[in-house]
Amino acid sequence: MTRRPLALLGSLATALLLSLGLAAPASAAGTDYAALGDSYSSGVGTNNYDSGSGSCRRSPQAYPRLWANSHAPASFQFVACSGATTREVLNNQLGALNAGTDLVTLSIGGNDAGFADVVTTCRLGSDSGCLTAVNNAKSYITNTLPGRLDETYRAIRNRAPGARVVVLGYPRLFELGSCGLGSINEYKRGLLNGGADTMSGVISGRASAAGFAYADVRGRFAGHGVCAGSPWINGTTWPVVESYHPKASGYSGGYLPALTAVTG
Repeated sequence: MTRRPLALLGSLATALLLSLGLAAPASAAGTDYAALGDSYSSGVGTNNYDSGSGSCRRSPQAYPRLWANSHAPASFQFVACSGATTREVLNNQLGALNAGTDLVTLSIGGNDAGFADVVTTCRLGSDSGCLTAVNNAKSYITNTLPGRLDETYRAIRNRAPGARVVVLGYPRLFELGSCGLGSINEYKRGLLNGGADTMSGVISGRASAAGFAYADVRGRFAGHGVCAGSPWINGTTWPVVESYHPKASGYSGGYLPALTAVTG
């Protein structure tokens, strides 16, 4: 006898929220969510980290936490860790998964390809040194990384056979054109952006082969890279670990919408 009035009240409440321009929070009731991956999943770049996360630097402003806050899943396992490679996901993060896991997200592959060393070489070295570093990384991405991704994706599927898995890519780091005194020159920025495109092609291909969804964030970060008027990515910063990672605005304005576009 009470169900119809309660349902009516719920509908009226939702209508009121909408009329005031307020969105009712999305519901993922019953969803068991596990967030794996590297620094782009843990939230490095925000300079705001959970006190117990140590060197993994898990941020309350990382996209997995933002998604969990807005969707209220039944459980949330946040094990993404700064510096993680595919091997470290296999060795240290799969314990967050089980047969009941419904949703898995991750970004992985950048550290396997030597992301930090390549950017450092381009930041401090010559044009030719940057070209060599980017080309070496592209060779690794094309020839070695696919096998490592396949192994990682298989292990995820084996541990969470019924889960929806969303693989998130990496943004192009830079805008081209003027960037001010002391910045990485435009030639090097173009090389690094090209490396990001190669990475995106390989990750999206292997994710598709595994039956996983791929969320490409490059378009969402377009116009907000380093050198933009309103950048969502840090340039060279102190502490150095924050450098060339999304700011809080990048996780909320770039990564979160990309994930939500896939999950609802």
